[in-house]
Amino acid sequence: MDKLLIDGGARLNGEITVSGAKNATLPILCASLLSAEPVQLENVPNLQDVRTMLKLLGQMGVRSEVNGNAVTLDASQVDKPVAPYELVKTMRASILVLGPLVARFGHAQVSLPGGCAIGARPVDQHIKGLTAMGAQISIEHGFIDARARRLKGAHVITDMITVTGTENLLMAAVLADGETVLENAAREPEVTDLANLLVAMGARIDGIGTDRLVVHGVPRLHGARHAVIPDRIEAGTFLCAAAATGGDVTLRGVTPLILEAVIDKLREAGAQVSAGDDWIRLRMQGRARAVSFRTSEYPAFPTDMQAQFMALNAIATGTSQVVETIFENRFMHVQELNRLGANITIDGNTALVTGVDKLSGAKVMATDLRASASLVIAALVADGQTLIDRIYHLDRGYDRMEIKLGVLGASVSRVSANAPIDLVRGAVA
Repeated sequence: MDKLLIDGGARLNGEITVSGAKNATLPILCASLLSAEPVQLENVPNLQDVRTMLKLLGQMGVRSEVNGNAVTLDASQVDKPVAPYELVKTMRASILVLGPLVARFGHAQVSLPGGCAIGARPVDQHIKGLTAMGAQISIEHGFIDARARRLKGAHVITDMITVTGTENLLMAAVLADGETVLENAAREPEVTDLANLLVAMGARIDGIGTDRLVVHGVPRLHGARHAVIPDRIEAGTFLCAAAATGGDVTLRGVTPLILEAVIDKLREAGAQVSAGDDWIRLRMQGRARAVSFRTSEYPAFPTDMQAQFMALNAIATGTSQVVETIFENRFMHVQELNRLGANITIDGNTALVTGVDKLSGAKVMATDLRASASLVIAALVADGQTLIDRIYHLDRGYDRMEIKLGVLGASVSRVSANAPIDLVRGAVA
């Protein structure tokens, strides 16, 4: 497993382009199962999770052609509607094949997802919705087995807001017989991006972008061309890094409107933020001010930005309170941030962050995707060198992060797992 070696202290300056959104790409790849005609995608990020999803689809018979950030998928020859545990355990988004498989082929066997470092993310709402639409579902030997000659329209009210649940049921509903109403639907931009692709494929969906989606089922979908939206979490991560280092960074290829909650908090922290239709510039002079926040569903502050803002708060002036309401175990980065000199205490789902004057480089370990990003931000401002282990988490959701940071002036290098590192001397032995 590779590691990242970061020399702290450099101010980030310059301009980079943000990649396509991981959380939009994964359901969109699964949507290719809904049609026998090719689906052509652009702005697809180069991520481990994308490669895993393409491998899973390939095992089912989906043919894919990758050319840089363009991917063409052909699901005309699907012959094995099964998602095995070996792949599902590495990426919980694999559950997103369930709805499209049942809708188009009438049968799916999908392994139950395994454990996850940031907490339980049950699939009961997926099962509840598909059952309401007429699917016969059993769970045996660790697999969800779903069957339906043809799904029927239904009125589904989920017990909670669930992004993947909304996406799965939306993909199932587009080929169902009759009208399906999804109440309490997730409003995340990634859900909207999926819906826009489905409409381009011939689906009939009303209420896109709201918490009530009305889907009029059609007999079949055709192929389409679609560009994945920019990754708002990647953008937010680089903005936090710029703010933490007192930098001046411009992001291109972004959609500022879907980052309003993050931008508001950055301004509260003292950053100067300006934006146009597809760019954002952040300038930070002096030390950030501590900002308190509470994570919640879109359009509120995203849970996927909690760890990165905590790293910013760790070196800010003042004390902040961070409340996590989405996942019950998403403070695993706190222990590693404290190893770098942060002063953070936890009480249940609340973290109290007292800003310190400086952090000190050390060896730390990433525990999940966004925790990895928080350690990178902390390392960028820490005195000396920081070695971050288990960065395969980072590769799941950030497209060549160390290269983009290098463009902005950071000293970041990827080193092999076996390379001995002397942090005191600051060199690879």
